[in-house]
Amino acid sequence: MATYDFVFDGLGLRDWCDAGKTGEGLVSMADLLAKTGVIEESTIWNLPFPSLDQLNEACDSVAQSRDVTKGVEDGFLAAKDALRFVLDPLTQPLSWFLDGALLAFEAAPWWLMFPVLMAIVYYSSKSARLVVFVTICLAFLAFVDHYDHAMQTLAIIFVCALLCVLFGVPIGIAMSRSDRLQRMTIPVLDMLQTLPPFVYLIPLIFLFSVTEPKLYGIAIILYAIVPVIRLTDLGIRLVDKDVIEAADSFGMTDRQKLFGVQIPLALPNIMAGVNQTIMMSLAMVVIASLVSAPGLGVLVLRGIRNLELGVGLVSGLGIVLLAIILDRVTKAALDRVNAAQKH
Repeated sequence: MATYDFVFDGLGLRDWCDAGKTGEGLVSMADLLAKTGVIEESTIWNLPFPSLDQLNEACDSVAQSRDVTKGVEDGFLAAKDALRFVLDPLTQPLSWFLDGALLAFEAAPWWLMFPVLMAIVYYSSKSARLVVFVTICLAFLAFVDHYDHAMQTLAIIFVCALLCVLFGVPIGIAMSRSDRLQRMTIPVLDMLQTLPPFVYLIPLIFLFSVTEPKLYGIAIILYAIVPVIRLTDLGIRLVDKDVIEAADSFGMTDRQKLFGVQIPLALPNIMAGVNQTIMMSLAMVVIASLVSAPGLGVLVLRGIRNLELGVGLVSGLGIVLLAIILDRVTKAALDRVNAAQKH
């Protein structure tokens, strides 16, 4: 006898329940114990929650948990072709962008990339010490033959972080100008921010080929775009109302206020969002190696699969160095922005 038989019997639904029987099916543990003479007494302490599987034991017409998950899977597979028809042409430029960046970063010789990266670091930070630190880190990666993988990782981060900024900042601006849009967007951002990174890959694997760069590109962008959207919205909303009133008194249009007052004053928050976006892009690049994303994550995955401790630790150290470089450079740029605003 199932635990919740009394519910369906009391509601007079026994005939409906018995109509769903398809045969003996699998024997439950309770039935096996009953046949052996060992009957587990049902008390308030061991009363199971009335889940689908528990109710199905008492009524075969009630769906099981596996029926729900199978229904979700069937629904997604039924819509897969239509989704691919729409998403393929829209996302194909992302594949081209990633392929082009990877080709450029890999084709450039080290004696050219080092000065270019040093110049970018100095322009961003105006710090000779930081330039020396970045050079030493890159030299170490090249010394242990991880330079090519590091450049692949940087290429992916460059593309994905750039696209996050290009899409995220306008979305954040739009949210700051519309309370209704903000209320609609925040639940989506909360979902993107709380989903485990591996979950992003599940639907994308069914939609795109594993060999297509846009598979991991979309996953990285969806995972990393949230901070720049949130902090852009927050930064613009935190602009002093007195400043906005002064701009209104000078007869500024909405566009002039946005680009001449709000964005410059919100720039520290926006830069903080960019910093977090870059860090999250780097974290997702490592996970995206599971779906053919090149870079240092491939070496980490190899160390896990083949139990090569040295490979995993050294490549992990390389990722740490890249994270430190990116974090220090973006924070130095943020400090420069803050210093310029104070003056």
